[in-house]
Amino acid sequence: MVNMQKVAVIGCGFVGATSAFSLIQSGLFSEMVLIDANHEKAVGEAMDLSHGSAYSTPVKIYAGSYDDIVDAGLIVITAGANQKPNETRLDLVKKNVSIFKSIIPEIKERNCEGILLIVSNPVDILTYVTLKLSGFPANRVIGSGTVLDTARLKHVLGEHLQVDSRNIHAYVIGEHGDSELAVWSGAQVAGIHINHFCELRGHFQHQEAMNRLYQEVRDSAYHIIERKGATYYGVAVAVKRIAEAIVKNEHAVLPISSLMQGEFGLSDLCLSIPTVVGNKGVEMVVDIYLDNEEKQKLLESAHALKQVLESLDI
Repeated sequence: MVNMQKVAVIGCGFVGATSAFSLIQSGLFSEMVLIDANHEKAVGEAMDLSHGSAYSTPVKIYAGSYDDIVDAGLIVITAGANQKPNETRLDLVKKNVSIFKSIIPEIKERNCEGILLIVSNPVDILTYVTLKLSGFPANRVIGSGTVLDTARLKHVLGEHLQVDSRNIHAYVIGEHGDSELAVWSGAQVAGIHINHFCELRGHFQHQEAMNRLYQEVRDSAYHIIERKGATYYGVAVAVKRIAEAIVKNEHAVLPISSLMQGEFGLSDLCLSIPTVVGNKGVEMVVDIYLDNEEKQKLLESAHALKQVLESLDI
């Protein structure tokens, strides 16, 4: 029996620990198990996280083993090597695929029926690897994808336009990485096309602004890693947002990474497209409008991922 109020977090590094903290703050869960190759690290994180329970929603938090994940409604996987300065997410491939080859069979062996949420990078590759190694149905294997990139885009647009970023509808799609693209053709603020709203705010150099803001979003992780060594707060909030959509069965539209099954002419790879997300995981990949240039960039992004997948032994 799946308990949707139980979450497992596999990997207790910066992203795992911060995601666990964010999930506790959400009030979504009554039980959380932490698993790490370094068990004592998981024990320490569980202790630290537990000590604030008197001031938040009660959650049973403990370090455990793979046997403890059997009934978890959501299994968040953040394990893996971190991205280093001057290293792309795709450079992490071989290291983290090897780590996933030890983790995913453990999950498969226990016949878990929860949803797997992959956060480790390169997330699109590892989501596909998880799908293949686990044998889970495609709707129950999702990656955090471009949920964070989309939040970054909304943030920089909000700063540019001096408007609450929550009133901005815009998406980053494709690979969570260097080949990602912003869907400017469908971007809007309160129902007004982004270019029109820009002009209302006195901005008329649309192409220059789009290029600058896109590059800021695409390269933001590199700039953060240069300065502080790792990114983790933003992705932890993105993990919480995806968890909310799943646990509350929101049918929310989020640009998660999932298996393409013919959408936009793509198949047999995972990348991010706005997707309806509920308590069964993926409900539907949304056929959003893309102009011809955006369609071409999406195909190029998919091709970059396909090349990596073809080089893997899975």
